[in-house]
Order: sequence, then C-alpha cells, then structure tokens
Amino acid sequence: MSELFDMPSDLQNSYLGLVGLHLREALLPVLAGLLVALPIAQLCVRLRWLYPPVLWVTTVLYAIPSLAFFVILIDYTGLSELTVMIPLAVYSLVVLIPAIVDGVRSVPQETLAAAKAMGFGPVRRYLQVQLPIAVPAIIAGLRIASVSSISLVSVGMLIGNQGALGNLLNSGMIYNQERLIWLSVLGTAVLAILVDAVLIVIRMLLTPWMPRKATR
Repeated sequence: MSELFDMPSDLQNSYLGLVGLHLREALLPVLAGLLVALPIAQLCVRLRWLYPPVLWVTTVLYAIPSLAFFVILIDYTGLSELTVMIPLAVYSLVVLIPAIVDGVRSVPQETLAAAKAMGFGPVRRYLQVQLPIAVPAIIAGLRIASVSSISLVSVGMLIGNQGALGNLLNSGMIYNQERLIWLSVLGTAVLAILVDAVLIVIRMLLTPWMPRKATR
C-alpha cells in the first residue's frame, strides 16, 4: 500500500506534502479574493452605477486563460507559487463580488432602518447586520470559488512544477505511471469535495436561524 503513494524524487515532496501545498495554493487566493471583494462589493451596493463596470472588469479578467496569465506574471514573480496564486485570487472576484452584492442587497430595508435607529453607523451596519444576513450567499460564492481554484492549481505544473497535485500528471506521463495520474485526479477531486463539505458545515454553524431544509 505504501508503494502506491511513493513519489518521484524530483517532486521533492511526499503525497501529503503535495496535498498541503495544493490546499495552500488554492485556498489562500480565495481568502485574498474575499478580503478584496468585501469592500468592493460594499461600494457597489452604495454606488449602484459602479456595479456594472466592476462586474465587466472582473469578467474580462476571468476570461484571460490561466496559462497566459501565468506567462505574463513570470517576468515579475518568477517560477513561484505566487505566479499561480495571483491569477486564482483575481478569478475568484468574478464569483465573490456578485455573491456578496446579492447577499447584502437581500437584507430587508426594515432591518437596516432598525439598525440605523439603534445608532449603528454605515461600517457597523455592514459588519454586524448586512454581512451576517448575507452569509448564505457569501458561502455559496466561496464554495464555487474554492472548487474552481482547487481545479486550476493543477495548471501550475506547466510553470516549473508549481501545480502541487497537478505535478503528478506531468510525472505520470514522464515515467509512464498511471498510478501517479490517478493519484493526481482523484486527490484533486477529493480535496474539492472535502473543502465544499467544510464550507457547508461553516454555513450551518453561522446560520442557525435558517430552516433545516434550506440549510441542506
């Protein structure tokens, strides 16, 4: 059984090491994208005219092929993890910004009026009223962005073996070992399923007021 997970020496990582690397390269960009999307989404909510151009820009950026994005960045960030993670963070914006905007806009005006009457300022209303109510929409966006990011990390194998589990695809073809290819494909799929499940649990914990059927 241990032979199944033996890695070629040129990968310089165990299988679990590649799994950890894959999660880091996939999820850190989504977290960075979320931190960028939160203030941008709030601006889009407050300034409705800003939302269409922001959505247009993020859509255009998302349309750039990942490999082309990597090639553009190589001159600045080299053959590094950062070259893979920056495009993934940018790609996450096209999902996260609309998710946050829709979630925040779904907050009833009566709720906002009550918060304002209680002395909540704009920032406090956003952080303590709008975002908590928007959690289901935000988590839905995070689920899509995370699964997409986990999938796209593998493309990094084309730029100096920065694809984590995706590196096994290249090694499998070089050494003619289907075992490595299956470990890459199945490992990536399992990671996507597990991360999605974790986000569902987080949503359930953060939204105890939601009916059980809606939570499922």
